[in-house]
Amino acid sequence: MLTREVDQEDIRMARKGLERCEQILLADEYEIVILDELTIALYLGLLELADVQKLLHSKRPETELIITGRYAPQELIEMADLVTEMREVKHYYTQGVLSRDGIDR
Repeated sequence: MLTREVDQEDIRMARKGLERCEQILLADEYEIVILDELTIALYLGLLELADVQKLLHSKRPETELIITGRYAPQELIEMADLVTEMREVKHYYTQGVLSRDGIDR
């Protein structure tokens, strides 16, 4: 999570990312699209739920869309075909291992 306050640049970049996601979802290139930690962007106020809902409605029916992250709003859960809740059993972070590029950040 962010260790500072969200600013306008963060919001601008998140919206730009969402626009790119829409382009990808509308293209006929991918069968599966993963929006990793999208729900955290909603939780932090980087994105508006209505914009994400619009994105979900715009995707091609044959494209599988996977959204990950904590704090999914109920409205998003209700739109989903499948919802899975995970819980941490063991994590290397508690052993002092820092987050790794491409894995944790």
